[in-house]
Amino acid sequence: MTGFPRRPLTVGALALSGALALSACGSSDDDKKADSGKTHTVKTAMGDVKVPVAPKRVVVLDTAELDSAITLGVKPVGATHVEASSGFLSYLPKDKVDGIKDVGEMLNPNMEAIAGLEPDLILTSKIRHAAKYDQLKQIAPTVMTETTGYPWKENFRTHADALGKKPEAKKVVADYTAHAKKVTTALGGPAKAKATEVNVIRFMEGADIRVYGEQSYIATVLKDVGLGRAPISAKAKDGFSYDLSPEKIDLADTDVIFRSTYGDPKKAKQTQTVGSGLWKNMKAVKSGNVHTVDDELWIQGIGYTAAAKILDEMQADLTKG
Repeated sequence: MTGFPRRPLTVGALALSGALALSACGSSDDDKKADSGKTHTVKTAMGDVKVPVAPKRVVVLDTAELDSAITLGVKPVGATHVEASSGFLSYLPKDKVDGIKDVGEMLNPNMEAIAGLEPDLILTSKIRHAAKYDQLKQIAPTVMTETTGYPWKENFRTHADALGKKPEAKKVVADYTAHAKKVTTALGGPAKAKATEVNVIRFMEGADIRVYGEQSYIATVLKDVGLGRAPISAKAKDGFSYDLSPEKIDLADTDVIFRSTYGDPKKAKQTQTVGSGLWKNMKAVKSGNVHTVDDELWIQGIGYTAAAKILDEMQADLTKG
């Protein structure tokens, strides 16, 4: 994967060590705050971590963490961006992300920029940044979940705990649950929803076409509505995805298909696939039940703000006609 050009290591190392040294100067004050009971312990993938009861300067290093913070009414001081995106994910309200400092590409965050923001909390996951944990925790208490995607609801609870927003989180979850039930009702009730088999496929630049399995973020949203899944979703590797070439796209056919594209459509094989006879002869295509969706929202977002928008789009698409 590509990212921003790396700065010379010597400059970066000196700048980072300088920033850490400055933050270390106030460590005795921080210790006094901790002793005064203004911190609480959060269980993380890296063990128990003491964080401020009400953190004021939060840095998030992935899209799920950004969604969680925005959902809970917290505007981070810094966030990473996704490799193929310019700026933060477009589904997030502009006023909620205005003023957040971009601290680099998600897989290669700029440690100097993070330290320069003087955060009091960093949110990320072990799967993304385990190798950088020792550096990050020197800058600020760092809360890592094990992974991202499928366990997003559990991760959200961890984020809420770290942010001191557990009561707000309960309301978010209750609102989402009620919203999903309304969508089920709009589709004709649980039995009708279950009888509608759905696939979500993603055309990806530099990779095969991905059909999402049951161990994925988007699959949990489909399940919450009670929609049926095509048998191929159960064949997904590690439960996450079943990958196809354009020559086997008909294996993804079902009642309804939601499709997104990551990267250039031609390089992602989208153009060639949807122009093929195999695609045009699929049941979902012939019946007009293929819906093009935004990749940033449906696949990259991962959180309750994204999920609420997905539910609205899902209802609109599945109740057309």
